[in-house]
Amino acid sequence: MTSDASGAQPDLRPDVLHPDVLHLDRITKRFGPLLANDAISLTLKQGEVIALLGENGAGKTTLMNILFGHYTADAGSVTAFGKPLPPGNPRAALAAGIGMVHQHFTLADNLTVTENILLGTRSLWSPGLNLGAAADRIAALSRDFGLAVNPAARVGALSVGERQRVEILKALYRDARILILDEPTAVLTPQETEALFQTLRRAVALGLSIVFISHKLHEVMGVADRCLVLRHGKLVGEVATANTDRHALAAMMVGAEIAPPALSPATPGPALIRFANVSTPDQGAVPGLKRITLDLRAGQITGLAGVSGNGQGALSDLLSGLAVPSSGEISLGSTPVTNWSPRAAIHAGIARIPEDRHKTGTIADFSLTENAILERYGEAPYSRKGWMNWRAARDFTTHVIATHDIRCPGPEARIRLLSGGNMQKLILGRVLEPGPKIILANQPVRGLDIGAITYVQKRLIAARDAGAAILLISEDLDEIIEMSDLIHVLSAGRLSPAFARGEKTPAELGLWMAGQGFDMETSRAA
Repeated sequence: MTSDASGAQPDLRPDVLHPDVLHLDRITKRFGPLLANDAISLTLKQGEVIALLGENGAGKTTLMNILFGHYTADAGSVTAFGKPLPPGNPRAALAAGIGMVHQHFTLADNLTVTENILLGTRSLWSPGLNLGAAADRIAALSRDFGLAVNPAARVGALSVGERQRVEILKALYRDARILILDEPTAVLTPQETEALFQTLRRAVALGLSIVFISHKLHEVMGVADRCLVLRHGKLVGEVATANTDRHALAAMMVGAEIAPPALSPATPGPALIRFANVSTPDQGAVPGLKRITLDLRAGQITGLAGVSGNGQGALSDLLSGLAVPSSGEISLGSTPVTNWSPRAAIHAGIARIPEDRHKTGTIADFSLTENAILERYGEAPYSRKGWMNWRAARDFTTHVIATHDIRCPGPEARIRLLSGGNMQKLILGRVLEPGPKIILANQPVRGLDIGAITYVQKRLIAARDAGAAILLISEDLDEIIEMSDLIHVLSAGRLSPAFARGEKTPAELGLWMAGQGFDMETSRAA
């Protein structure tokens, strides 16, 4: 497949597909009593894009780990380009031409693009690297695949979209002919997402085959030839993208129809917390806040859009009491805040869904009960004169488990045994059940399947309707647009004006995310 005379790339759905390049035959994998993969078979053709879909815990990650040799299947086999792939051998998978771009990049900020791409390609005992020849080859790959990046640039100075190009170039440099993309658009602006899709079109035209893993069904519809759906370890459906739609795919993933959350118009109340001309210091290459003013009002979801690393962490820490401003003022209602701290934030009725449920949201070896009262263990009814009231803690946890349909062995189970979706439900219950006034929802549905996403979003809307002020921080622009009554964009620590729901298109918000909206506003003011 090649470009036409105009230079336009062909559609991602070629009429004639080439022979099979990958075949997984009846792959089965157990972890104790859990059947993670149940006789799964799939085929990928040259120049084809397939989407691999499924709920959290459906078996997608296990299947990919078997393909890459990180796990060994209990039964079944993998064939790549007509040759059996040795089980449990990651080096063999790479040598066979299989490459993967993970959602979380694995790049060294202090090294150049060329140095990052070369990492792992040569033995420690080999002669000196020919960086010039490598840079020339990287430049050629960049031209061929439309992956514009400077081979000599330091990775730490690159944008998120450029870093993703480096990750793809790493796979191509190793002669990957099958490319697996895991949630590739999770941290991209709409413009960067479109640039990625243009790259995929060019890659397919040059003969690559792609496995596309995503929870964004509208992107799946636009990029994949076929969709394969896993549920509870089984392959439950396979359908040509042209013959289905997002609603049918979602129903196939969870085994039932899913009603999307309905966001009725908000009736905002008074500002419960206000940041006035607040600034925070930069943290290395991560910008702090630059004189932002923001009101969080009762009965309103305020969405904060932006590419990761543009000040969201600083604002989250401020709202949680984990940081104090270097200048400016925080007010609760009309009362300026002094002695701001996590304890003061909790006493003010602020509850948080943290960005990383594993690192900062829970303690892996604590029980569900211990995690459920993690931020309130020193308060009544869980503490009496310095002694823990474990009966009250267990009763609360049992209530949260029942109310939020948490699938778990019981309140004394270690939380690390739960799936991501069930772990997030416990955090959500911990946040919502005390009836908070203000909720920080930082990436509340990151990595969740469509069923868990819908559940979390419905509960946040119900909290808004009950009068809570909610700050929704997300790198997923679609989530911000769907869930927010009011939208701000944060870029390089600068906060945009407030945009009403529906006032800006995704492309227009993307310009603000890239900083161009701020530049245009400055030019008009001058």
